[in-house]
Amino acid sequence: MFDTHIRNPFRLLLSYCWRSPTKYCIRLTTNIAALLLALCVVMPAAAQRDAVIKDIRIEGLQRVAAESVFAVLPLDVGDRLTESAVANTVRAVFGTGNFQNVELGIDQGVLVVLVEERPSISAISIEGNKAIQTESLLDGLRNQGMAEGRVFQRATLEGMRKELARQYGAQGRYDAQVTTDVIAEPRNRVAVDIVIDEGKPAKIKKINIVGNKHYSDEQLLELMELKDRGFFY
Repeated sequence: MFDTHIRNPFRLLLSYCWRSPTKYCIRLTTNIAALLLALCVVMPAAAQRDAVIKDIRIEGLQRVAAESVFAVLPLDVGDRLTESAVANTVRAVFGTGNFQNVELGIDQGVLVVLVEERPSISAISIEGNKAIQTESLLDGLRNQGMAEGRVFQRATLEGMRKELARQYGAQGRYDAQVTTDVIAEPRNRVAVDIVIDEGKPAKIKKINIVGNKHYSDEQLLELMELKDRGFFY
């Protein structure tokens, strides 16, 4: 992990790896673990956690500006690296939505924040749509947070499918099918291909009116825009 930053071979590296919004794990690593065991060298994790931060370094950034990461850090130079501070830091950085992995480590008093950025969306293509214009579908996707240049999140795909289903449902096309293909591209980008099977619009087989006493079925049906055997949109 941070072994490339280790300058003292006897120093243990304490890193925190994000697992969920409420949990993180602690890993102790060393490039000479066997030697440490042979010498019975013990360095408590607490000693690393309570270390005073001499400096802060951000690693792994590609598109996201370092300033945006520093802006959300609840830690600063001179602070102690307590367990609660670590949890709050990982949660704050991960909460920006720009990263799919966040890890913290100590390198001779320097707090190292190692991040893995989420990919950005390079392009969105839509095929198979005839009943609804492509631009209308893209507008709906933008409202769900999916657009070219934005950060791609797998969870957004489900919102995208629901949005497309909503648009086609409003057209009476309840059997519309949406399939997606996410294609990885260089420079940590992805292209999203959407293929739509619009299906057929639903038709009204029969309209039953119940509870009418003063008006006949025919009178009420005449006032309705919906008709038997008509399209439901």
